[in-house]
Amino acid sequence: MFTLCWAAKGGSGTTVVATALALTATPPSLLVDLDGEIPAVLGMPAPDRPGVADWLASDTPAERLGELFVEIGTGAWLLPWQPVGRHQHDLRLARTDRWNDLALWLAAFTRDHRAHVTVDAGTGRPPDALVAHADRTLLVTRPCYLALRRAVAMDVRTSGVVLVEERGRALSARDVEHALGTPITASVSIDPAVARAVDAGLLSTRLPRVITRELGPTAA
Repeated sequence: MFTLCWAAKGGSGTTVVATALALTATPPSLLVDLDGEIPAVLGMPAPDRPGVADWLASDTPAERLGELFVEIGTGAWLLPWQPVGRHQHDLRLARTDRWNDLALWLAAFTRDHRAHVTVDAGTGRPPDALVAHADRTLLVTRPCYLALRRAVAMDVRTSGVVLVEERGRALSARDVEHALGTPITASVSIDPAVARAVDAGLLSTRLPRVITRELGPTAA
């Protein structure tokens, strides 16, 4: 399964959701970081090798992408964005053909290795090539009017919604589905245990049961 996760508005929880999906999925599992935050969330040292950003800016064949993998668990790997501290590459500056090469390679990796591939595309409209080749595209959002408004305006093909529930919001799950015209695949609670695991960089070793339970069916 090739899953693309994205958010229309910052602070939606896309990185945590994508990481939890990858760690919960049956091995082999590949997590692709297009936002640059996953190593910190996992409590990993800063990547000391080139990442996806460097590959996108080069003419290196897609077959070399496997050389960039970093192991994050038994049967689970991370394809990092780029070494921390390097000048940040802009997703929008990558050539269209490079995005297409990446999307085709991820689709082939999924098929050839019977793997789960989860991409954290961060905030904003994800690259069209990834959307076109992904088996499913999940919008991660809170029940926030501004976030929903932006998501509708972006008009991205979306298979489902991961709703990050927030107490006190006026919008219900049904309102979110109606606004987006897309079913809610999973609802994730804002739980202190998840925040503590992220802040401590322990998400890979102490994935809270609450998020495993809530995302388990989606990761399967």
